[in-house]
Amino acid sequence: MIAILDYDAGNIKSVEKALQFLGEEAIITDDRDTILSADRAVLPGVGAFGIAMDKLRSRGLDKVIYEFTASGKPFLGICLGLQLLFDSSDESPGVKGLGLLKGKITKIPTEYTDDNGNNVQQKVPQIGWNDLTINPDSRLFAGITGNPYVYFVHSYFLTAENPSEVAASTYYGTTIHAAVERGNIFATQFHPEKSSDVGLKILENFIKMA
Repeated sequence: MIAILDYDAGNIKSVEKALQFLGEEAIITDDRDTILSADRAVLPGVGAFGIAMDKLRSRGLDKVIYEFTASGKPFLGICLGLQLLFDSSDESPGVKGLGLLKGKITKIPTEYTDDNGNNVQQKVPQIGWNDLTINPDSRLFAGITGNPYVYFVHSYFLTAENPSEVAASTYYGTTIHAAVERGNIFATQFHPEKSSDVGLKILENFIKMA
């Protein structure tokens, strides 16, 4: 059974439907005992960093996440769920994140300089498909080759402190660490549940994690 952590964040139902499509029992819950008894857990999310952390703490889910990840069972953060795993975000100065991973969460630039020295304007948030450069040693991307396209919706992005934890990266005016993994903790900035066959393969890999 996979527990999908419920803290009134967006995109929870689409994650549930994708996991059910893959034949998994998925339960949306904020109950501590249900989460801790699950084989795997997913922290989805669309929204603001500070508001999300307030909601997690108000339900005691921050402590449950620490307990679950300490158990060694696979844990997956999606979109905002990736960002919440880090210490902080420039989106919500002064708000402490979960601090399970190390890196910086900063705003995507609205302007960058291309290879020809031209200033290029770009839309923020990034909404749509972008290709990935995959770490060949990544377990989350096992069996996925080339530079697959996945679906993003975000205004802030991760620069991981430890390059060895980067499972995939992309480029949108700057290099974005689009997925990370360390031990039993996995996270994607993009939405695998909205990324067609590639996204389903990523979720399938997560389901098969020992």
